[in-house]
Amino acid sequence: MSTRLRRWQAECLELAKIHYSHHIDFFVQATPASGKTRLAAEIARWLLEEKRIDFVICFAPTREVVAGIQRTFSDVLNQRFGDTLASVGAAYTYQSMEYHPEEFWTLFTEYRTLTIFDEMHHCAGHDPLLSNTWGQQIIGRIQNAATYTLALSGTPWRSDELPIALARYSDPEGKLVCDYRYELQTAIQDGVCRSPRITLIDNPLIRLTEETESTASVRAFSSFQQLLGESPVSYEDLLRHDDILNAVLDLGIERLNETRKSVPNAGGLVVTTDIEHAHQVAALLRIKGESHVVVNSQTPKAHQLIDQYRHNSTRWIVAVSMISEGTDIQRLCVCAYLSRIRTELHYRQVLGRILRKIGESDYKAWLYVISEPLLRKYSQRIADDLPEDQATLQIKKINKRLEKARSGKVSGNDVSEAEANDDPLYSDEEINQREMLPVEPPLLTLSFSEYYRQHLLSLL
Repeated sequence: MSTRLRRWQAECLELAKIHYSHHIDFFVQATPASGKTRLAAEIARWLLEEKRIDFVICFAPTREVVAGIQRTFSDVLNQRFGDTLASVGAAYTYQSMEYHPEEFWTLFTEYRTLTIFDEMHHCAGHDPLLSNTWGQQIIGRIQNAATYTLALSGTPWRSDELPIALARYSDPEGKLVCDYRYELQTAIQDGVCRSPRITLIDNPLIRLTEETESTASVRAFSSFQQLLGESPVSYEDLLRHDDILNAVLDLGIERLNETRKSVPNAGGLVVTTDIEHAHQVAALLRIKGESHVVVNSQTPKAHQLIDQYRHNSTRWIVAVSMISEGTDIQRLCVCAYLSRIRTELHYRQVLGRILRKIGESDYKAWLYVISEPLLRKYSQRIADDLPEDQATLQIKKINKRLEKARSGKVSGNDVSEAEANDDPLYSDEEINQREMLPVEPPLLTLSFSEYYRQHLLSLL
């Protein structure tokens, strides 16, 4: 691999050389899409050239990430690097730790190894009693046996607040201590990552019809937050509603069309909740004439499909737990986040999938998400991570024309404020009077105004 190291990679490599002269463990936090795998391969190459190690052994959370490690290390080391120790090293999933034979673990005691842990935040462990399965393996098998360790993370915290294996924490604050940190703000300033544009989608007039055997009542809500907080409707109910899916997808399609004017093979990612939900989204994309591929854990040859998508010009990839972390598809620059998972770690990892740049003029990424309270809070925190940027919240109304959207005839065009005001908004009392008509089951029926508010959290 002849490409020059990025400034931060070269700086971190030099720090690692000094660090490993006195310490065994090295912990790096670098924002997703900044090039952690290339850094790790360069550190491994230096240790091999200095004859400080015999083997390199890597662990990562998914098969897709393992495949990416194998490609990068083979290029950088100019040697075979696979899933067996046939040459200088190998990469495995964390899940495989439980199934390695006993002789595998003797590698760490009989040979000098650099052991690399990608996305280390998955491995909880300081105390065996408070560790997850992967953390227990690291504590019991690797911690005191590996010659050197390198822990990598894009977002180094755990949602359950258990400590990360091999990590150090400040006392008494309990904050994670990183040996090197490369944050999103710096990566954007350096031109390493795209700048994210997070669009929160809301609706100003939602009607919920609740029926019993003899009566039907209608309640009005002015936002998704109010609906979720004051009704039986769940966030997952919203994710599966065709009207909302059309609204989110139309914005994504419009943005992808615009982006493809300058980046012809730009792609979009839809992160879905489960297999059924993925096929629901795929059906809507099909109606809209959008080329797409669906990948999930049950898709035959899913990793081959992902690799094909990486190099072709198909517009969308619809995924269930397949492209949330560590997967490198540079042409992805638009994402619709439609997962029921609402942890900050997962949200940031998905955002990282669209931050990888292709060229100098490729500097924006677009994320579309329903304005659910937790996701809105995480979006604001991402803005807070860029304190020197002008983070502004702009509000404009989007006329979706839902009836046409359902038939696939429109893709969500902006309208002026004057046009938006052509259709009146009714009071709760007027809505109740209009909607108190005989209706058919189901018990709960949701309807939305044809206007969607678009909150653009612009990280410039």
